[in-house]
Amino acid sequence: MESVAEYLQNLKQWLRDTADTPPEEMAAFFAKRLDDYEEHMSIWEKSYQMFAEMLPLECQRILDLGCGTGLELDKIWQKNPDIEVTGVDLCQNMLDKLREKHADKHFITACQDYFQYDFGLCKWDAVISFESLHHFLPERKRELYRKVYNSLKAGGIFLLGDYIACCEEEEELLRGEYLERRKRFGVSDQCFIHFDIPLTLEHEKKLLQSAGFVIGKTLDNPDGATIIMAIKETD
Repeated sequence: MESVAEYLQNLKQWLRDTADTPPEEMAAFFAKRLDDYEEHMSIWEKSYQMFAEMLPLECQRILDLGCGTGLELDKIWQKNPDIEVTGVDLCQNMLDKLREKHADKHFITACQDYFQYDFGLCKWDAVISFESLHHFLPERKRELYRKVYNSLKAGGIFLLGDYIACCEEEEELLRGEYLERRKRFGVSDQCFIHFDIPLTLEHEKKLLQSAGFVIGKTLDNPDGATIIMAIKETD
């Protein structure tokens, strides 16, 4: 197994190798890779299964942020075929693929920025997101987590599966590179780009707690994703 030191050394080399490559706009990045997307994401097969198993059966109405082609929903619908889903994603091509796969299911899709999408208040049994939120700075995520919190019913959960930084050095390295590349390539503040800026598990949990959540079960999975259950407690 690769050590942290080896991982960081390889990451720094990758950043040097890609230094002159302009960052890609988020929706365009995924549209370009649609044909190979599900095969690429299959490395998290165990995580998708565990993610679905962590969603309580009583959660009947869920909001999926960054749903893509619905790989997490494949597993969730196997467990509970009648669950009602609203999926939000920037890439229409991904949403079209999701509809093609699950034409028999009860769900709504919205091709929209989920920072701008209206979640409603006290509306959802669960909000979920898998491998999407590590593309955003903590300030934006804190704002989003509070919005998620307000949208959940009392006792509802936010189920987050994501890439987590191995240490503060990785977190700081990627965030610095992200900001530098946006500046160097003249990327506007309104443009979402595909570049990973994960937080450490400690910092991710603190962000969720700052939004009002109580941290429940956390699973650090063998295939590289971490799943956090954050709970909106009853009054």
